[in-house]
Amino acid sequence: MPPAATNNLGYTPPDGGWGWAVVFGAFISIGFSYAFPKSLTIYFKEIQMYFSVSYSEIAWVSSIMLAAMYAGGPVSSILVNRYGCRPVVIIGGLMVGASMVAASFGTTIIHLYLLVGVIGGFGLSFNLQPSLTIIGKYFQVKRPMANGLAMAGSPVFLSTLAPLNQFLFDNFGWRGAFMILGAIVMNCCVAGALMRPVNMKTVQKHPVTASKGTTAKKAGSTENNANPEAGDLLTETEQKQKIGGCADKLMDLSLFKHRGFIIYLIGNVVMFFGFFAPVVFLPSYAKGIGIDNYQAAFLLSIFAFVDMFARPGTGLIANTKWIRPRIQYFFSFSVAYNGVCHLLCPFLAGYLGYAGLVVYALFFGVAFGMVCALLFEVLMDLVGAQRFSSAVGLVTILECGPVLLGPPISGFLVDVFDDYKYMYWACGVMMLAPGIFLFIMNYFNYKQLDQEERERQSGAIGMQSVKQSVAEEAEAREKEMKMTKDEEMAEGTGD
Repeated sequence: MPPAATNNLGYTPPDGGWGWAVVFGAFISIGFSYAFPKSLTIYFKEIQMYFSVSYSEIAWVSSIMLAAMYAGGPVSSILVNRYGCRPVVIIGGLMVGASMVAASFGTTIIHLYLLVGVIGGFGLSFNLQPSLTIIGKYFQVKRPMANGLAMAGSPVFLSTLAPLNQFLFDNFGWRGAFMILGAIVMNCCVAGALMRPVNMKTVQKHPVTASKGTTAKKAGSTENNANPEAGDLLTETEQKQKIGGCADKLMDLSLFKHRGFIIYLIGNVVMFFGFFAPVVFLPSYAKGIGIDNYQAAFLLSIFAFVDMFARPGTGLIANTKWIRPRIQYFFSFSVAYNGVCHLLCPFLAGYLGYAGLVVYALFFGVAFGMVCALLFEVLMDLVGAQRFSSAVGLVTILECGPVLLGPPISGFLVDVFDDYKYMYWACGVMMLAPGIFLFIMNYFNYKQLDQEERERQSGAIGMQSVKQSVAEEAEAREKEMKMTKDEEMAEGTGD
């Protein structure tokens, strides 16, 4: 297993203690952030009939919520650096809970767009970003395990919320269910209360000796060698200076000149057009072919259960010495694997019915978990930890478009063809194409990186030879001067 990345926090993270309570809080917060928009799809068919809207119009609810969650990432990051993780998560929980309660009184679909989509989405972004950030402050050696446990909250909550939402709808209707969900999601406030800052009195402090030049050199080495272990975390002072100067430069726009980042960005923007829609419409697809409501909701539980184990499993595989040096290929495969699953889904549903959808949910759960486990790891592998925050901000902003438009476009295809299979085929193409693109472009990128590394090593050897020659010449000159001085002293003594 690769060694733990060095940190530049100015202290040694406790790697345990209250940190496990923080992981539990992050588990809750991340679970709601990722699972909540997907689980609401249980109500789509009934809300669609209630407001007399089309499939594409109702799909805007979850897509706006996801897009707002992505768009709020940079804002959440600034708030975290200014006020800390705990208050931001608490405010996010209050926003989501209040938006769901208010939405239960909505009278038009526009009300759901604004309340559930915009306000609820920004609340989820305030839950997600601090949860990812604070784990790095409490863990160093055990950070991969802590992150894996926290990220498992998404499938665990999805497998729980899917049947719960069906139960709430059957007993209270969609309005009553929204009000109850608003109360449930306010548990994010409890999760935020667990995220107290690191107690500096109980941790071992150490001086930060690395200079800016050394840090920059490490970051550059990370970018060129695609080594995820080389980047260092910023100290609190550096973070405050960075945020304080945000008026001059909010983000590192020089990333748009980074070859690997551009490849990653193009592939991900295309991929996200077909990433969420298959999950959003899976229960509705099942209901459309005559499956009852509970069995349709159970498909999401199957999907989430498999996803729950696929994420840590993928992390373990990606951390091996065989996969880690070429992890971009593994990510490319996982994206293409998603596309193949979507292309085969209509055939499985057509020939095997509900059993075919169960098989699809199993394989799709593995594929989805693989992408989610690798999504941010491969980005850090490309740009390094020093530039990771800027890279995430730029990626999430640009991904808002496909996240927002993907499900409505998919719903439009359902409206036009009155069949879900064309939507799944379209999503399959939108996943398979970027998977192949990423594989091919990463091959050339790795090839170019290897060539640059060879040139760098040759240059280093040449520079070392020059330095050695200069040193030998200086040593010879010093010896000559010493001999001359000795001769002069000898002549003076003879006189």
